Amino acid sequence: MNIDFKKGNGLVPVVIQDNNTLQVLMVGYMNEEAFEKTNNERKVTFFSRGKNRLWTKGETSGNFLYVEEILSDCDNDSILIKVNPVGPVCHTGNISCFGDETAKGFVYQLEKVINQRIDNDTINSYTNNLYKKGINKVAQKVGEEAVELIIEAKDDNIELFRNEAADLLYHFLILLKVKGINIESIEKILKTRHGSS
Repeated sequence: MNIDFKKGNGLVPVVIQDNNTLQVLMVGYMNEEAFEKTNNERKVTFFSRGKNRLWTKGETSGNFLYVEEILSDCDNDSILIKVNPVGPVCHTGNISCFGDETAKGFVYQLEKVINQRIDNDTINSYTNNLYKKGINKVAQKVGEEAVELIIEAKDDNIELFRNEAADLLYHFLILLKVKGINIESIEKILKTRHGSS
């Protein structure tokens, strides 16, 4: 990796992203020495413009940023570092310097579409029609999709397995809607379990 430190008078911007959630956690700057230290030690070290020295994130708080992957942009004058953070990143106590809103991928978009079709009582919508049949029918459908996934897991057709996994996830989101809960509440439980394991 050939980072061009000359463009920014010896400094390049560095975007820090959570390796698991893809949430942007903070932005800092590195000079060549900070970059080498980060690359070698696999803990993020910045060049602090305010202190005019190298600064390893977490050196006082213990909230280190452990490097998972380092990428440069197409011009080699900025850096993206995917990290596994220890504790909150922001000095305010927030997970991110941009607030605590976690990055959400397509599953959250799909959940939103499912909710809209049900809440708007969309005619000719498979989702809405299944929802209207009630908890027993929705739960039965989730069970059927789970069985189909298990059957495909025993075979070697990975494409069929992926499709059955998608069907199960889709119907699971409908079941969550029927029960009046969302995927984020399930995610919180998983995060709590992950933290205690």
